[in-house]
Amino acid sequence: MNASPLPRARLVAYAALAAPLAMAALPVYVHVPKLYGDDLGLSLGVVGAILLAARLLDALQDPLLGWWSDRVAAGSGDRRPFIVAAVPLLALGLIGLFHPPGLTGLPLAAWLAGCLGIVYVGFSMGAISYFAMGAELSPDYHERTRVTAARGAFGVAGVLVAAALPDWLATLNGGPGGLGEGLRRFSLLYVPILLLAAAATLFGSPRVGALPPAAASADRTLLRSLLAPLANSGFRGLLLVFVVSGVASAIPATLILFYVQDVLERPEQSGAFLALYFLFGAAGMPFWVAASRRVGKKHAWLLGMLMSVTAFVWAFLLGPGDAFGFGMVCALSGIAYGAELALPPSILADVVDRDRAAGTQRPDGAYFGLWQLTEKLNLALAAGLALPALGALGYQPGTVQAAMGPLSTMYAAVPCALKLLAVAILWVAPIERTAGATTVTSGATLP
Repeated sequence: MNASPLPRARLVAYAALAAPLAMAALPVYVHVPKLYGDDLGLSLGVVGAILLAARLLDALQDPLLGWWSDRVAAGSGDRRPFIVAAVPLLALGLIGLFHPPGLTGLPLAAWLAGCLGIVYVGFSMGAISYFAMGAELSPDYHERTRVTAARGAFGVAGVLVAAALPDWLATLNGGPGGLGEGLRRFSLLYVPILLLAAAATLFGSPRVGALPPAAASADRTLLRSLLAPLANSGFRGLLLVFVVSGVASAIPATLILFYVQDVLERPEQSGAFLALYFLFGAAGMPFWVAASRRVGKKHAWLLGMLMSVTAFVWAFLLGPGDAFGFGMVCALSGIAYGAELALPPSILADVVDRDRAAGTQRPDGAYFGLWQLTEKLNLALAAGLALPALGALGYQPGTVQAAMGPLSTMYAAVPCALKLLAVAILWVAPIERTAGATTVTSGATLP
């Protein structure tokens, strides 16, 4: 790894792939429950169960893909083959997901499960190696935040496009409109965007030197290799924070379309609300990079989570017609979201340094495999618990909900409580890093 700042052109080339990855993630996590559970007629319980099962299986593959990426990269330093293999899977899976045939009931549920499986394999295969590449680009404390912030900015751009395009494409050239039509057209446009961005990253990003052969050490069993990152106390603390904070963020992402439709009664503005949230997330990114330089990454992340709670809790009090108030919630919580994009992956790259300081390899793929597993478990828990819970409370999509009712509680109050719990855990987490050292539980200082 090179400690000098990365040339801007190389940094942009590396970050480019984050845009189509984010473009795929938003409709899969946000629009699929609404499309299949409302427009196509599957019950929320069935959709929630499929999402939970698919995401659990998807999450279980991530450590294996990370371990495999480490083995392939050992001696060559090249994780690009995984990205090359991932691109066609992701493209074909997304097209299938948003072009369901005229099926109902069990066949439609099977189609949803199969397409989700293809999308998840393609996404995970590419994303884990892509994120590991980013952690290996520089050993410098602040340069890592620059890398993750650039990747986050491109990711936000991809999310903004994914938030706005389906609604616009649905009515293009006098189309029939509707969520399903917009998503079908979006999936077709997505393919060339993915190909162009992948080419930029594959051919333009910096090449990482060969990883130590120990990364593929034969004296470890597969299970020990997969679980090796958990021996790092800093990683365990970071992972616990990420679980609680991630579930808090995933619940609103799963329920936002229902909230906008049935609490605010402004379904036509759902794309604008999503765009506002992510636009302010991108705008706030430079602030969080500067804050991490001033107070450190951990304390900047704490500030971001507290800001998120302060802004988002007001969504619990909103009701029909409160579009302006929810716009303010989206803007302010969007700024806080910038901290979630830039700081945790940068902290993770610092935490991996503990292995290097101990004289062992940097198994970045294994770390990011477990990180991706945790992120997907967060989303699985959000969908698998929140949707059935709402159904048990009597909520039916399309019925107007009062402020502070079951939907408002699940959408806003529960996530804020979880985020405060994450703040408390992060406050005492055994992670402290400055530009020159990482302090872990034992108090040892690592370079």
